[in-house]
Amino acid sequence: MAVKRNLYKKKKSGGLGRLIQISSAIANFFQDKRFFVTLGLLMIGFAIALLLSLISYFSTGEADQSLVESWNNSSGSQGLARNWLGRFGAVLSYYFMYRWFGIASFLFVPIFLNAGLKLAFRRSLFTSWQSTKVFTFFLFWLSTSFGYLVLITETESQYSFLCGAIGYSFAQGLHYFMGWAAPLFLLLCFVVFMVYSFDLETLLHFRQKTQHTTQQIRDKAAPAAEKNPNSSNLSEVFNNPLQNKSPKTQKNTPNEASTIIHQNNAATPLEIELKPSQELASAEEEEEKEEEANTPEVPAYIRYGLYDPTLELSSYKYPTVDLLDPPEVSKVRVTKEELEQNKDKIVETLSNFRIGISSIKATIGPTVTLYEIVPQAGVKISRIKTLEDDIALSLSALGIRIIAPIPGRGTIGIEVPNKNREIVRMSSIITHEKFVHSDKALPIVLGKTISNEVFVTDLAKMPHLLMAGATGQGKSVGLNVILTSLLYKKHPAELKFVLVDPKKVELTLFNRIERHFLATLPNAEEPIITDTRKVIHTLNSLCIEMDVRYNLLKEAGCRNIKEYNQKFRQRMLNPQEGHRFLPYIVLIIDELADLMMTAGKEVETPIARLAQLARAIGIHLVVATQRPSVNVITGIIKANFPARLSFKVSSRVDSRTILDCNGAEQLVGQGDMLLSNGSDVIRLQCAFIDTHEVERICEFIGEQRGYDTSYLLPEYEDEGAETKTIDLNNRDAMFEEAARLVVAHQQGSTSLIQRKLSLGYNRAGRIMDQLEAAGVVGPFEGSKARKVLIQDQEALEQLLKSLS
Repeated sequence: MAVKRNLYKKKKSGGLGRLIQISSAIANFFQDKRFFVTLGLLMIGFAIALLLSLISYFSTGEADQSLVESWNNSSGSQGLARNWLGRFGAVLSYYFMYRWFGIASFLFVPIFLNAGLKLAFRRSLFTSWQSTKVFTFFLFWLSTSFGYLVLITETESQYSFLCGAIGYSFAQGLHYFMGWAAPLFLLLCFVVFMVYSFDLETLLHFRQKTQHTTQQIRDKAAPAAEKNPNSSNLSEVFNNPLQNKSPKTQKNTPNEASTIIHQNNAATPLEIELKPSQELASAEEEEEKEEEANTPEVPAYIRYGLYDPTLELSSYKYPTVDLLDPPEVSKVRVTKEELEQNKDKIVETLSNFRIGISSIKATIGPTVTLYEIVPQAGVKISRIKTLEDDIALSLSALGIRIIAPIPGRGTIGIEVPNKNREIVRMSSIITHEKFVHSDKALPIVLGKTISNEVFVTDLAKMPHLLMAGATGQGKSVGLNVILTSLLYKKHPAELKFVLVDPKKVELTLFNRIERHFLATLPNAEEPIITDTRKVIHTLNSLCIEMDVRYNLLKEAGCRNIKEYNQKFRQRMLNPQEGHRFLPYIVLIIDELADLMMTAGKEVETPIARLAQLARAIGIHLVVATQRPSVNVITGIIKANFPARLSFKVSSRVDSRTILDCNGAEQLVGQGDMLLSNGSDVIRLQCAFIDTHEVERICEFIGEQRGYDTSYLLPEYEDEGAETKTIDLNNRDAMFEEAARLVVAHQQGSTSLIQRKLSLGYNRAGRIMDQLEAAGVVGPFEGSKARKVLIQDQEALEQLLKSLS
């Protein structure tokens, strides 16, 4: 028995020893300096990865969201993530931005970075406790504040990344308990936190403390003055007029102050007590300097007022409503008997196929009436979709369209054309409050929806529109409606049109507004572009204008035309550096099919480039065609036009080409159209504006004082055209200065000459042609800068002398 007990004790003691050894090894591992360095470097790397993934979320988050959710649901989606860090970055930014704290998640970056620096290098950016307290407060405060803004504006689907799910939930709870007082509570929390976190009282009472310090110095210096035989000089030190002078006066009289100090060399205590007074005086000087430095300058726009681009045509008057034909007197287009009859026929037709209906209601529109039905439980939607032709037969209708289901309603829609259609006059919708009070950048009123509501949209947000429709279905009228909408809302200084009309007859009415609203090439014979070769030049000229505008935005530190023009209005950009107010430019092409047949790639490439890049700098495209086939609306063009509008087409193939879905072949014509902007398809009745109405509007604008010329686009040099002979005897006055500038920078760029010499683009282009003829720069190389053929100023001066 004793032997067994000894063996048991040995086994127990051996197992305990191994356990102690393992725990000791684990403890040593976590206490090893290499572990902390490794962990710190990992945290620094994670902070950088988090920052990159969050920044990438702004441009890729919407596209990656469905992929991440499908990964979470194990649906097996194999799509590629667009985040800069791939799938890892997509998941990371999805949770931080969408699921958690929204844009406040950027606060995690300095937290992880500081922790990593402290672990790896024993250095920190800020103190741990103070930073943790501040970051924790602002993490929840910012996400909740943004969540409240998203909640009250009802923009959760668009701006949920601002607050995240946590911030939105907190905002909902706060709004539920406090109502309108929620923002006051958030403001109160911010003020209380700032007061308790930072020593504001010390900053507010700094003057009282300095006065108290001065009194203490005087009390300490009084006994020394009694012992010092030169005590009479003590009052001179404290009451010296130098201390009451401004800092500038004190700096100009250093000898006087030094004389007073040196008179008291015999009294050492006095010298000791004088030093605090000198430090106090210098502290007051520094404080006054800081106050002067911190005094904000008055912005230029407050001193001189905002820049107004409309002042050059300050007498311009917008078109009036009386230029349009008055709307017709409203009549009952659909009678009650017709509604009840159609309802009964729909219910009867569906019941013949054993499809029960729980409820049915009608919404009357100008062209069609929408019948919304709720099928009984257990009925498949696909069965109702297949009965489209049977329902049309029973109703004796021209063609019906079934929407199964209607998005956001939970019902099935059956659109039935009205027997007596209503004409939607332009005058009836352009006076509607939705359009009159619209603050959109480029508002256009297209017509009325099937629920008889006026439809107003923003061309700047589309940002480009592709139109299609068979001949005679209202396509040209739709273009006139778009043009008229913009003419009624925008000043000539704010908007320019580039009109391309290969048919030569549709847009000629707008010749009268050339000096107000039209943009053309230099030396253009006609303001409306009809020749195919000139169309190619114009499109490439717009690409040059786009590049010039992007350079201006880059120099101004702006992301889009709205920010740039706002800075220019506030006089924050210098016109002498090439900056100017940028009007919106709308390119309208009436017939794309003819251009694609005659020019092909020469037209397709610049159109695709403008559609891809021109949105941010205010160039927008409206392209129309009567033949929506795949060789006209190519994949490149179609991919860059998210907004598409289709009038009646002849076949389902054409409908799928323009809209990516069926339905346009079922329209009834005469302005009946479908607008697709993303995933939603809206049926509209286009407004009607007659030719004589457009003519009256153009005459009204054309009779007013306009600019000296039309808005000139940059010159485009056709590589295939013959080179022009340039007479160097008639050089520009700025030729030599431009040559020295190009050689000094070794950059043959027209925009460089334009910016540095404050010249217009056309004049700078002519000087560049002269420099090429003189042998200073090489030939035109597309988007690249020309090569500079002269390397130094000496060789240039010899060339200039020879030219003289």
